[in-house]
Amino acid sequence: MNNVDKDFYNLLNKLNKMSTNEIYINIKNSFLNIPQETQNAIEKFFNEFNFWGSIDIQNNNFSALKEKAYTLKNNIKEFANLYNSFNDYKSKKLLYAILNNWFCYDFITLSTCLNNPYKHYFDLDIIPHCQNEVIVDLGAYIGDTILDYLQTYGELSYKKIYCYDITDQSVAFLKNNLSPYKNIIYRQKAISDKKEIRYLSQNNISSSANKTSSKGTIKLNTTTLDSDIKEKITLLKMDIEGDEEKAIIGCKKHIQKDTPKLLISVYHNNNHLWKIPKLIKSFNNKYNFYLRCYGNCIYPTEIVLFAIPHNNKKNLLN
Repeated sequence: MNNVDKDFYNLLNKLNKMSTNEIYINIKNSFLNIPQETQNAIEKFFNEFNFWGSIDIQNNNFSALKEKAYTLKNNIKEFANLYNSFNDYKSKKLLYAILNNWFCYDFITLSTCLNNPYKHYFDLDIIPHCQNEVIVDLGAYIGDTILDYLQTYGELSYKKIYCYDITDQSVAFLKNNLSPYKNIIYRQKAISDKKEIRYLSQNNISSSANKTSSKGTIKLNTTTLDSDIKEKITLLKMDIEGDEEKAIIGCKKHIQKDTPKLLISVYHNNNHLWKIPKLIKSFNNKYNFYLRCYGNCIYPTEIVLFAIPHNNKKNLLN
């Protein structure tokens, strides 16, 4: 056993011996011991993006920290299974760093996991090459991911690209930014686990954080990827503000039949970190899993799960 393994299992053993309330008290005390400026920045960030619960320091409201404590205590086995599913120690150390950041605001370990020289979603140690790809970008926003893909692998590496987003503004930006490139299809649709009417929930800070909701004034018709695209897809990226789990359920047939490379954001919900890889594996067990983080060392966001077909990427531990 190496030091990464020791650190990870020592943390799980510690969590296992503590009650949920004891874990919460540890998280809260750790939070209150970081600089006030950093506390205020985290409070503002949590409340603006509203994915993980709220923090109101003045009124002693730390619901976000209670949610973290509950997640840590009730998913120890799931995190152990996730750790053992990863195919490199970068991923294993990153998982430890994320959980220890949640538990005691460990900025130092997380900072050692963020030195990534590659573009967001396109780690060449995981996906070294692409050829004849049929790409689906869910949450294409203004085309930044596709531009990164083209810069990494070149214009001759794909056959077709489907770009999905839910607002007029984003689709207009998409069409403008990607206009020099051929065989790109734009679809203003919300992708989920079923066809239904949802509503646009707009984020006042950034339109990239717009998401769907059960209430609102701007109607959205959701559909599934299985019903919307019939041809084989080879690469699927998702960053859809917490709807990733539903979207994966809605593309079950593609995952089972096509085994596409999957690049999935797993940070919008505390449980997505373990639930999404478990869900993918239940559909298709022919994947290797990797984890990367493109955020900062204060609070881990921009966490990407890579699910890569066995025949596409060698196990980096061999």
